[in-house]
Amino acid sequence: MDIPHNILAAVNEWLTPTFDGETQEAIKEMMTTSPKELEESFYKNLEFGTGGMRGVMGVGTNRINKYTLGKNTQGLSNYMHEVFPGKSLKVVIAFDCRHNSNTLAKVVADVFSANGIKVYLFSDMRPTPELSFALKHLGCQAGIVLTASHNPPEYNGYKVYWEDGGQLVPPQDGEIINRIEALRYDQIKFASNPDLIEYIDVVVDEAFFTSSVANASFNTSKAAKDNLNIVFTSLHGTSIKAVPQTLAKAGYTNVNIVPEQAEPNGDFPTVKSPNPEEPEALTMAMALAEKLNADIVVGTDPDCDRLGVAVRNTEGKMTLLNGNQTMVLMTAFLLEQWKRQGKITGKQFIGSTIVSTPMMLTLADAYEVECKVGLTGFKWIAKFIKDFPELEFIGGGEESFGFMVGDAVRDKDAVAATLLICEIAAQAKASGSSVYQELLNLYVDHGFYKEYLVSLTKKGIDGLREINQMMVDMRENPLKEINGQRVVMLEDYKKSIAKNLLTGEEEALKVPKSDVLIYYTEDGAKIAARPSGTEPKIKFYVSVNATLDSVQNAPKVEAILDDKIKNILTDLNII
Repeated sequence: MDIPHNILAAVNEWLTPTFDGETQEAIKEMMTTSPKELEESFYKNLEFGTGGMRGVMGVGTNRINKYTLGKNTQGLSNYMHEVFPGKSLKVVIAFDCRHNSNTLAKVVADVFSANGIKVYLFSDMRPTPELSFALKHLGCQAGIVLTASHNPPEYNGYKVYWEDGGQLVPPQDGEIINRIEALRYDQIKFASNPDLIEYIDVVVDEAFFTSSVANASFNTSKAAKDNLNIVFTSLHGTSIKAVPQTLAKAGYTNVNIVPEQAEPNGDFPTVKSPNPEEPEALTMAMALAEKLNADIVVGTDPDCDRLGVAVRNTEGKMTLLNGNQTMVLMTAFLLEQWKRQGKITGKQFIGSTIVSTPMMLTLADAYEVECKVGLTGFKWIAKFIKDFPELEFIGGGEESFGFMVGDAVRDKDAVAATLLICEIAAQAKASGSSVYQELLNLYVDHGFYKEYLVSLTKKGIDGLREINQMMVDMRENPLKEINGQRVVMLEDYKKSIAKNLLTGEEEALKVPKSDVLIYYTEDGAKIAARPSGTEPKIKFYVSVNATLDSVQNAPKVEAILDDKIKNILTDLNII
């Protein structure tokens, strides 16, 4: 076969004695039977994105395996020794339910220990937010979780957290990548030092549950908790290790777990995708909710950082909420609780992202707190907490079904968020209202904001080229009009420029560079385009809004907003 020179060089390196016989045999097999797969496996090195390193498991530089993760860990170990000279170094490692997560976690632990770094390794799968909590709780300098979140079963991943409990951000990410890229595979120290590996479980679990209850409980009465009928599904993931326990500790007694999805399973056999953003993922939970006449459904992704929520609408029908809706509900509830307790002093902030609902800014103004808006990914909200110690963080989220309550966990956290949405539901029901009614009340008070997301999947080398070309076309030939409305502002986060298309005025964007474009039209619509940092997708985010004068008029206004979204997507030729 005709193998490109750069790929052939990488393949030949992996056929040397540095790599084990099983790996070499797998490569030889691909060379003769799957040349396309060989190219996909070696044409590049896996890179850190918005959620760390994530990819298909297998042999090669573009795959998740013991050597790519070993190289990451060796580079991270070298970096830690550089930036913490003479310090007794500690890391904590967690892993999810995916195939090979436990064995890959042990490989990572072995490499750290071989480099003289103390390792706390969870003895079994645990939710990602517990890793962030444990890192600070145990006084570690770094943490790793082996997970591919809600990606398909063939994926796995490697998320790196720093000493503040948040994921890596600049400059650390770039500095660590430089150390990794400077390494040869034969420089990886795989020889474990068992004396430096300590297994952890129940003691850290209990501390995590206690912290979650302390952060997400707000004086809900026992009667209200008992009266809330909850359906919960872990979608075969790690949340079964924490969410039911936290709800029980908080006093919720009527929690019904979807039995077919309670057993952790890396094949995710009952769903097409274990992603609570996809309505299909909650089908079984919704069916159980109808059978039991439940008030609320909550489902989490495999590593338990995202949650999907369904509640009954004004007609009593179970309805899925989107990530923006759950975010504004939880944020508004937290703001109101802080206000009632007299804790809002002008020294607080909430967090959001550039592709999430603008309603977060409206809520911040209403409660006289700051809203700090960063790039996609909770690592940027965590960075705000670290960079502004003079401000108290109340809570925040992003449209992709993630939320963070307080700063005990510095990443999206479906454990505390599940408890929080149950607190909202229990209190609403006790007062004769409902979660959906409370959402409509917010729309009356602050404006009816409606969002919609389109994700286009483009796999492989050709898909990456197509995504890149789409962004180039939109950047070099910006739209002047969308759905009959003039584009008044274009924000280009790759160029760090916001340009008023009516006046030609430009101003610098004060966030790190990212391949994101956002169009704003004269009627208040917001349209963002962004390649995913963790999946082979390009995403389009649409936000529209209108005034809502009464709850009774909500269906009429929502229909108008739905039409506007449909027209925008048609105009952009992406549906």
